[in-house]
Amino acid sequence: MIHLATDPRRRPAIRGGLLALLAAALFGASTPLVQRFGVGIGAFSTAALLYAGAAIAGALLRQPIGIEARLRRADTARLLAMAAFGAVIGPVALAWGLQHTSGTSASLMLTLEALFTALLAWLLYRETMDDRVWTAMLLLVAGGVVLVLDQGRGGEAQVWGLLAVLLATAAWGVDNTLSRALAERDPGQVVLAKAAIGTAATTVLAVAFGETLPPVAQALALLVIGATGYGLSLRFYLLAQRAFGAARTGSVFAFAPFIGAALAIALGDRSASLLMAAGSVLMLAGVMLHLSESHGHDHEHDAIEHEHAHRHDDGHHDHVHAPMAEGTHSHLHRHAPARHTHPHVPDAHHIHRH
Repeated sequence: MIHLATDPRRRPAIRGGLLALLAAALFGASTPLVQRFGVGIGAFSTAALLYAGAAIAGALLRQPIGIEARLRRADTARLLAMAAFGAVIGPVALAWGLQHTSGTSASLMLTLEALFTALLAWLLYRETMDDRVWTAMLLLVAGGVVLVLDQGRGGEAQVWGLLAVLLATAAWGVDNTLSRALAERDPGQVVLAKAAIGTAATTVLAVAFGETLPPVAQALALLVIGATGYGLSLRFYLLAQRAFGAARTGSVFAFAPFIGAALAIALGDRSASLLMAAGSVLMLAGVMLHLSESHGHDHEHDAIEHEHAHRHDDGHHDHVHAPMAEGTHSHLHRHAPARHTHPHVPDAHHIHRH
């Protein structure tokens, strides 16, 4: 076995956590905006416009060949499943729910997406969930539950609206778990492929259900919201999964509902309360626990061959090729068995059990 020395001061959780927070900020802000600009527009049409915007963002964010790993034909089935859950069921359920409940309560219900994502990542990807991570996740979910309980007391109509948003969170939890396997691919390509499939499917459904064309101003607004809140946000989310793992990314992403709720209040929703303040404190504590994580111990790496974007100064990629590339690049490469000690999170190179 080979012993590799690495800098013990490295904190990989910082990069993953900040990327997840960026994704959360963009997506969280989109929820009350969708409610405002989606008034009078069918749920399928709303979803189609959002993901058309995301597809445009994905096309603009694609990386040159050689920088990021390309999508493969074998990824098609996974992309179709991601589009079904994340670009059809999720946004359609959210759009319908937003028409039957307040933007604040809908934003806050989305916190439960973290629970679905983390549990599925733990079960399917063997991601390590130590006491610190469980505590952080529970703080985030507890904060969201407190906020939802505070806002979800508006009668039967709001209950059905919140249940629709709950369905969206479950669908996106499945989507997040499916996307973990594509986190090493070019995120721009992944966003473009998923969004294009989702746009096509929801457009067909909108026509089939006889939804009318939306006004141009509203359509353009939803396209912009989709490009940032669904396209750019998904890119940051995939990069966070690459650096941070699916469970941790999903848990930090639970901060998105608070961002959405804060924006909803800024846009005129006057439902702030002491419970909302308490919930936000719980969520902030959970995010800080994630960002301060430093998990390191002596561990082994089995031999592995894969392709993804990498550098030669990260302590894991010491292979040689001619000419030697500088900076980030992507190609098929092999890792020899190794044993070393350094801080790490459950990325593509650290999926060992504890």
